[in-house]
Amino acid sequence: MDYIRIYVKAVRRICLGLLAALFLPLAAQAGGDQVVVLYNLRVPASKVVAEHYAAARHVPARQIFGFALTTNEIITRADFTDFLQKPLVEHLTASGLWKFGPVDIPGTTNLPAHTEERVVESKIRYAVLCYGVPLKIAPSPIPPPPGTNPPNEKPLKPELQHDEAAVDSELAWLPLIKLPIPLTGPLPNRLYGCTNAALLSPLNGILLVARLDGPTPEIANALVDKALAAETNGLWGRAYFDLRNVQTNDAYYLGDLWLQQGALICHQRGFDVEMDTNAATFPESYPMSHIAIYAGWYDGDVSGPFKQPEVEFMPGAFAYHLHSFSAETIRSPGNRWCGPLLARGATCTMGCVYEPYLQFTPNIGLFLEGFCNGYTFGEAAWFSQIAVSWQTTVIGDPLYQPFNKGPMAFHDYLVRTGNPLVEWSVEQLVNLDLARGAPRVQLEQFLENLPATARSAVLTEKLANIHDSLGKPSSAIDAWQTALKLHPSPHPPHPGGKITGPRTQGRCDCQRPATVDRSPQLPGQNRNRKRTQNPPTAHRHDHQLHHS
Repeated sequence: MDYIRIYVKAVRRICLGLLAALFLPLAAQAGGDQVVVLYNLRVPASKVVAEHYAAARHVPARQIFGFALTTNEIITRADFTDFLQKPLVEHLTASGLWKFGPVDIPGTTNLPAHTEERVVESKIRYAVLCYGVPLKIAPSPIPPPPGTNPPNEKPLKPELQHDEAAVDSELAWLPLIKLPIPLTGPLPNRLYGCTNAALLSPLNGILLVARLDGPTPEIANALVDKALAAETNGLWGRAYFDLRNVQTNDAYYLGDLWLQQGALICHQRGFDVEMDTNAATFPESYPMSHIAIYAGWYDGDVSGPFKQPEVEFMPGAFAYHLHSFSAETIRSPGNRWCGPLLARGATCTMGCVYEPYLQFTPNIGLFLEGFCNGYTFGEAAWFSQIAVSWQTTVIGDPLYQPFNKGPMAFHDYLVRTGNPLVEWSVEQLVNLDLARGAPRVQLEQFLENLPATARSAVLTEKLANIHDSLGKPSSAIDAWQTALKLHPSPHPPHPGGKITGPRTQGRCDCQRPATVDRSPQLPGQNRNRKRTQNPPTAHRHDHQLHHS
């Protein structure tokens, strides 16, 4: 329960931090010169994915490395060490990308001063593993000894005393390879929750690892293309959160708490948020459209609307389902979660290759705090994990940074270029005003007077929702019925790509609401949060995460 108390205290900090960040200078764009790309010499498609990514992100040729690895998703510990981990360090040092040297560590109450061999110079921060690089490390037949814990740390619980791990997570601590790091159990991530993204660096003991992967090499290849499209045009659509309605005195409440925090962050970022608080997951019949962000739990295999052959993921969409074995395989388009989400059009995701235990899964509220504040996908993924050398795989372009520009910058660009996605930008600006306490009547009048509303299903539906919130059911019903008759709003065809839908002709009349200002409203003050959605309960088998 200590974890829950910690995260409850963090909610207010998260919300205030996000609102303030919307009006601060944004992080610098990460570039391909900060990346090394790894591929499997024994999988031809692996090199194709590597070369495509390197060209798209302008990764220097000397930072692309091939390794002769097994063609299976699983690799033995010995092969991982001998054919990937150690050779990668040799490549990085020989090419001048890393330099190791002695670092003086000051003494503490429990530890004397000492010197460690660490990375002291680094020209890269990210590693991209391409389709064909193994996913996970098999447990050793005879697990290695747990190692010596520092005096101020408790010994590992028996259920954590094993050494299987995700390849991504095992490579994340590569900068510490010259230290006597124990291979048994999770290794604490000292940069968990770090508020300065620049500190997420090999100089501080972490390599930001992600993979371009999925059921097919074509799906893996497209991940960077969709990421770049969203960086150019914005990440638009709706945010969906699927809670389990766990009681606050239950150890599993932590998972619901993370999702609640994520939902609040997306609301403050201007997304329409739909939250299911039933114990069951979203039913298959639920009309989940225009998905920008999805996070939920807890089914073993893909379920609900995601079982449909086509899902409306927007370009750049992040989708995550918390389950102990959500990434047990990523080669299947129908089993577990990561593979199916990618096959249906998601741009990035995370998952667990073996049992992680709840508190060692990504804190999705913290992830979305960083992601929506301009962190790259790689930065947000690793700053939201309390441990490395454990079970999480990170799938997607680690440089992906859809919130590197502010709302107004995206809006002005879409207006200037006549992009049909501008209707989503207008809706976001209206939502931001609502979140800051702007009068609903004023925003109702703005949408009624905006010529684009009459042609836009997105804006007409938003107008209907405002009518409804103002106690005007007849006006709301009329607007909802009108929205159903309009041309479908812009969304990508399966599995993501070119935008379809009507393009604004001539001068774009999707102007910004007059009420948009730069005075953030504190969370909880006049906040308009989208109503919780309660679809009919769908039966499911309740797999439980074990709490360590």
